[in-house]
Amino acid sequence: MYAIAMPRQYSMLYNASHVILPFFKSNSGVMNPTSVSSLNPITSVWCVIENIFLAATAEGLACSMRIPVGIEGINAAKAVSAPDNYLLPCYIGLGYPVDDRPFVEQIEYNAKQKMHFGKW
Repeated sequence: MYAIAMPRQYSMLYNASHVILPFFKSNSGVMNPTSVSSLNPITSVWCVIENIFLAATAEGLACSMRIPVGIEGINAAKAVSAPDNYLLPCYIGLGYPVDDRPFVEQIEYNAKQKMHFGKW
C-alpha cells in the first residue's frame, strides 16, 4: 500500500491547481510536550485542515494531502520565508477531480453488524 500511495501523493500535489501550505505558530512544547495543553497549536491546525477538506468536498473539489518528511517542512518554510517559529504539518493539494477518477463504493453497515461482544 505504501509503495502505491507515496508516488500518488507526489503526483496529486504536482497536478493540483492549488497547493495550500497550512503553517501554524509553534510554541516550545509542540515537538517536546510537557502537558496536553502544549499540544494545542498542532491539534488546532489539524482541525483547520479537516475543515478545509470538508468545505472543499462540499463544493465539489478534490483534495490530497502529504506530510513532509525529515527536513522537508523546514525547507518549504524557508522557501516561502515563513517565520522561524512556524511549522508546516502538511501540504494540501486542491482542485477539481478528473473525470476518469476511480469511484470507491461505500459499503453500508448497520450497528448490529459491527458490534462485537467478547470477541474481536
